Amino acid sequence: MTHLDVQRLSLQLIHWKEPKKSALAFGLSLLVLISMATLSVISVVSYLLLTCLCITITFRVYKSVIQAVQKSNEGHPFKSLLDRDISLSADAVRQIADQVIVHLNQFSFQTRRLLLVEDLVDSLKLAAVMWVMTHVGAVFNGLTILILADIIFFTSPLIYQKKKVSMMWGHVTTNRSNVVILKVWETFVTNFSSNL
Repeated sequence: MTHLDVQRLSLQLIHWKEPKKSALAFGLSLLVLISMATLSVISVVSYLLLTCLCITITFRVYKSVIQAVQKSNEGHPFKSLLDRDISLSADAVRQIADQVIVHLNQFSFQTRRLLLVEDLVDSLKLAAVMWVMTHVGAVFNGLTILILADIIFFTSPLIYQKKKVSMMWGHVTTNRSNVVILKVWETFVTNFSSNL
């Protein structure tokens, strides 16, 4: 799976092209984030694995009982999944490592450039953003911000698509700044939608 495939699939998820998959991804991500906000990471991982085991064991026992009652010999219900090869090839690991190295080098170059004040304006922008983030951090913790971002990430494209006409025509006459905001938002959504 290439980077473009991952990007296309993620855009399909947030634009709700397949509502069942999008609802599952949104629900699971929100559940994990809220769980991590209230419980420790070890508890969240333990509960997720315990839930998975309960479901698979129940399904296996159910299939075994059905096979015994119907006197059929279908075999293990997860046989196709057990037979699937899930090992990573050396080429796939090298490709991922190469991508990580490129991003890590770019991050370290930008960090050095900003912290050692190669360009004064860019370093001042970073200082301003970090100053704002100190105030945001005083109000919200990181998980709260992630929960809000998850909700906005999944709901804003859907709300925009459903309310597009009323947003464009209902508010255009009341305020000129709304026209600019709507045009910027429409350009943003169009650019991301065109990648699909």
